[in-house]
Amino acid sequence: MDRIKKYEFRTVLEDLSKKGGRGTELISVYIPKDKQISDVSSHLRDEYGQAMNIKSKSTRTNVQSSLDSILSKLRYLSVGENGIVIFCGAVDKGGDKTNVETSILEPPEKLYSYIYHCDSSFFLEPLEDMVVEKETYGLLVLDRREATIGTLRGKTVESLKHLTSSVPGKIRKGGQSSARFQRLREIAIDDFYKRIGEHVTRVLLNVKDLKGILIGGPSPTKDDFLKGSYLHYELQNKILGAFDVAYTDESGLSELVEKAGDVLEGMDLMAEKKLMVRFMQLLANDDRMVAYGEREVRKKLELGAVDTLLFSAELDKKLMHDLVDKAEGIGAGVEVISPDFEEGSQLNRAFGGVAAILRYRSS
Repeated sequence: MDRIKKYEFRTVLEDLSKKGGRGTELISVYIPKDKQISDVSSHLRDEYGQAMNIKSKSTRTNVQSSLDSILSKLRYLSVGENGIVIFCGAVDKGGDKTNVETSILEPPEKLYSYIYHCDSSFFLEPLEDMVVEKETYGLLVLDRREATIGTLRGKTVESLKHLTSSVPGKIRKGGQSSARFQRLREIAIDDFYKRIGEHVTRVLLNVKDLKGILIGGPSPTKDDFLKGSYLHYELQNKILGAFDVAYTDESGLSELVEKAGDVLEGMDLMAEKKLMVRFMQLLANDDRMVAYGEREVRKKLELGAVDTLLFSAELDKKLMHDLVDKAEGIGAGVEVISPDFEEGSQLNRAFGGVAAILRYRSS
């Protein structure tokens, strides 16, 4: 699923998330490709019978009406390779009014489980997980006793390697001078850090599209590790930050992700910000390398001059579809820009919500 389609799908989910019922009146049905429609229909008819036990007459009527609606649609629905999802229910419109609404979506990824869910809101989590950006981040938590290496992909944290050290404790054994003991301890720490660096390189260097690396541990351990440049230079350049975490086992990986939440949330915005800063710089220094406003951008698309098409997330969706088709026809990149930062908000406010960085100077 490309960025535009993913953005549009997220918009649909956001709209569905705003819909609420007065009781447990909103039904969500997830149907995988290999699930027999006859089995689904049989189950929904059973649910229809069970709904007779609902005490509230209005809730009972609304649930049964929604089930009737879904059952009628199942007679002619075609289930694609990824399966199909049906949302149906009496949506609260305020002022004692409700309206039975139905949405049928083909998920962007394959469904593996049949789900029936009835609540005061639609069950969207499985679909929301599908459109979360799934870039991979490397994770490392360490102290002088142990280290754990893992990855974060989407919302999934995976532990890949756990190491333990032979670094002696701070209390020396009898017969050793303080200076000699400290030297031996420093050598053991350095050896452990080198071993961590070697394993991180083996685990993460070949990870495709590794977006960055997060490092956690107590101070000053993690800081000493970073200062020592124990990682391969390509990985060293991908470090996004170091964070204080209490644990250095598998649970420490999840703690690290939680502590680094602000950094991770800002990654997409930073990429969008860089694009807008580039657009602004070209506009100021060489305005023949950019275009903005629907009419001008459309003209450059027809000439095949557009390298990257920039849309505000607030732009009208119909206009977006039309221009995206033209951009894809000439092999131009397409980016949706959030209004959640100054340059992003300017795209909509000052440039009509659409702009372009060009492949060559065009007057």
